[in-house]
Amino acid sequence: MLFSALLITLTISCGSPENTNNNPILPAVTQKQFGYEKGQQVPQDMVCMVNDEFMGKKQLAVPLDGKIYYGCCENCKERIPKDENVRYAIDPHTGSKVDKAKAYIVLIGNEGQVAYFEHQDNYKLFLKQNKVL
Repeated sequence: MLFSALLITLTISCGSPENTNNNPILPAVTQKQFGYEKGQQVPQDMVCMVNDEFMGKKQLAVPLDGKIYYGCCENCKERIPKDENVRYAIDPHTGSKVDKAKAYIVLIGNEGQVAYFEHQDNYKLFLKQNKVL
C-alpha cells in the first residue's frame, strides 16, 4: 500500500531543471501521513509560496524585508524577491490582498493546493458562509 502511494506521488519542478529540493506535490493519501488534511492550517515553511502548494516538508527560506517566504527550488527562491505577485495572494473571504509571509494558510485541495487568509477568523467566516471544505 505504501508503495502504491509513492507511485502516485507527482513531482513538480516549478519549470526549473535545477529543482534541488526535489519536492513533490503530495496527493491526499500522502498528505495525511504528514498529519494534515484538507481544511487544516499548514505550516508556512512547508508551503511553496510560488506554486501555492503544500509540499510535505520544509522549504527553502527566503528572507525579505524582515519577513520569510518559502520556495521549493532555486528557481522559486530567486523569483520571490524579484516578483511581488508571488509574495501576495487574495483572501478568499474578503477579497483583500494578503502577504503570504503573514497569512493563515489552509490546505484546500486534494493535491496540495493552499489558500491564504488574513487571519484565522476570516477562514472560519469563510467556512461558515460557504460550506466548502
